[in-house]
Amino acid sequence: MGLFDRFRRRTSGDPRRSDGPAMGVDLEAVKEHLKAFAESRRGVEAYVEPATNVSAESIILIATDGEWTRRAIGSRRAAFETASSIGLPVYDVLLTGYPGRMREWNSRQRREGKA
Repeated sequence: MGLFDRFRRRTSGDPRRSDGPAMGVDLEAVKEHLKAFAESRRGVEAYVEPATNVSAESIILIATDGEWTRRAIGSRRAAFETASSIGLPVYDVLLTGYPGRMREWNSRQRREGKA
Protein backbone atom coordinates (compact mmCIF):
# COMPACT_ATOMS: atom_id res chain seq x y z
CA MET A 1 0.00 0.00 0.00
CA GLY A 2 1.42 3.35 -1.08
CA LEU A 3 1.52 6.40 1.11
CA PHE A 4 -1.47 8.09 -0.56
CA ASP A 5 -3.52 5.00 -1.53
CA ARG A 6 -6.09 5.57 1.18
CA PHE A 7 -6.85 9.05 -0.18
CA ARG A 8 -7.57 7.96 -3.76
CA ARG A 9 -11.20 7.96 -4.79
CA ARG A 10 -12.80 4.74 -5.86
CA THR A 11 -14.85 4.99 -9.01
CA SER A 12 -16.55 1.63 -8.92
CA GLY A 13 -20.08 2.97 -9.04
CA ASP A 14 -20.76 1.60 -5.58
CA PRO A 15 -24.57 1.39 -5.27
CA ARG A 16 -24.35 2.25 -1.58
CA ARG A 17 -23.04 5.73 -2.47
CA SER A 18 -25.79 8.32 -2.73
CA ASP A 19 -23.65 11.20 -3.97
CA GLY A 20 -20.32 12.05 -5.54
CA PRO A 21 -18.63 10.75 -8.68
CA ALA A 22 -18.72 7.09 -7.57
CA MET A 23 -22.43 7.03 -6.76
CA GLY A 24 -24.62 4.24 -8.00
CA VAL A 25 -27.26 5.23 -10.56
CA ASP A 26 -30.60 3.55 -11.24
CA LEU A 27 -30.66 4.08 -15.00
CA GLU A 28 -34.26 2.89 -15.39
CA ALA A 29 -35.54 5.42 -12.83
CA VAL A 30 -33.49 8.17 -14.47
CA LYS A 31 -34.81 7.27 -17.92
CA GLU A 32 -38.42 7.24 -16.68
CA HIS A 33 -38.01 10.70 -15.11
CA LEU A 34 -36.35 12.17 -18.20
CA LYS A 35 -38.93 10.65 -20.53
CA ALA A 36 -41.81 12.05 -18.44
CA PHE A 37 -40.17 15.50 -18.45
CA ALA A 38 -39.61 15.41 -22.22
CA GLU A 39 -43.15 14.24 -22.97
CA SER A 40 -44.75 16.96 -20.87
CA ARG A 41 -42.80 19.91 -22.31
CA ARG A 42 -42.03 21.36 -25.74
CA GLY A 43 -38.67 21.56 -27.51
CA VAL A 44 -36.65 19.59 -24.97
CA GLU A 45 -32.91 19.18 -25.57
CA ALA A 46 -30.39 17.13 -23.57
CA TYR A 47 -27.00 18.35 -22.38
CA VAL A 48 -24.33 16.04 -20.97
CA GLU A 49 -22.39 17.40 -18.01
CA PRO A 50 -18.99 16.01 -16.99
CA ALA A 51 -18.29 14.45 -13.61
CA THR A 52 -16.65 16.69 -11.03
CA ASN A 53 -14.98 16.00 -7.69
CA VAL A 54 -18.37 16.09 -5.97
CA SER A 55 -20.85 14.95 -8.62
CA ALA A 56 -21.23 12.10 -11.07
CA GLU A 57 -21.64 12.48 -14.83
CA SER A 58 -25.09 13.97 -15.34
CA ILE A 59 -27.63 14.85 -17.97
CA ILE A 60 -29.74 17.97 -17.98
CA LEU A 61 -32.91 18.40 -20.05
CA ILE A 62 -33.90 21.94 -21.01
CA ALA A 63 -37.29 22.83 -22.49
CA THR A 64 -38.04 25.68 -24.90
CA ASP A 65 -39.14 27.97 -22.05
CA GLY A 66 -35.91 27.25 -20.12
CA GLU A 67 -37.38 24.93 -17.51
CA TRP A 68 -34.88 22.19 -16.74
CA THR A 69 -34.23 19.00 -14.82
CA ARG A 70 -30.94 17.30 -13.98
CA ARG A 71 -30.16 13.70 -13.07
CA ALA A 72 -26.95 11.80 -12.41
CA ILE A 73 -26.46 9.32 -15.23
CA GLY A 74 -23.20 7.55 -14.35
CA SER A 75 -21.31 7.76 -17.65
CA ARG A 76 -21.05 9.85 -20.77
CA ARG A 77 -22.03 6.90 -22.93
CA ALA A 78 -25.16 6.23 -20.84
CA ALA A 79 -26.13 9.91 -21.15
CA PHE A 80 -25.91 9.92 -24.95
CA GLU A 81 -27.67 6.55 -25.24
CA THR A 82 -30.49 7.57 -22.87
CA ALA A 83 -31.14 10.87 -24.65
CA SER A 84 -31.08 9.17 -28.04
CA SER A 85 -33.46 6.43 -26.90
CA ILE A 86 -35.96 9.11 -25.82
CA GLY A 87 -35.52 10.83 -29.18
CA LEU A 88 -33.88 14.02 -27.91
CA PRO A 89 -31.10 16.02 -29.53
CA VAL A 90 -28.09 15.73 -27.23
CA TYR A 91 -25.14 18.11 -26.78
CA ASP A 92 -21.94 18.19 -24.76
CA VAL A 93 -22.20 21.16 -22.40
CA LEU A 94 -18.40 21.63 -22.51
CA LEU A 95 -18.65 22.30 -26.24
CA THR A 96 -21.92 24.24 -26.44
CA GLY A 97 -22.40 25.78 -23.01
CA TYR A 98 -25.83 26.17 -21.42
CA PRO A 99 -28.54 27.91 -23.47
CA GLY A 100 -29.48 31.43 -22.40
CA ARG A 101 -33.11 30.39 -21.93
CA MET A 102 -32.07 28.27 -18.94
CA ARG A 103 -30.48 31.27 -17.18
CA GLU A 104 -33.51 33.42 -18.02
CA TRP A 105 -35.86 30.80 -16.55
CA ASN A 106 -33.75 30.64 -13.37
CA SER A 107 -33.85 34.44 -13.08
CA ARG A 108 -37.64 34.50 -13.50
CA GLN A 109 -38.03 31.84 -10.82
CA ARG A 110 -35.90 33.83 -8.37
CA ARG A 111 -37.82 37.06 -9.07
CA GLU A 112 -41.12 35.29 -8.53
CA GLY A 113 -39.85 33.69 -5.33
CA LYS A 114 -40.20 30.12 -6.62
CA ALA A 115 -36.55 29.11 -6.36
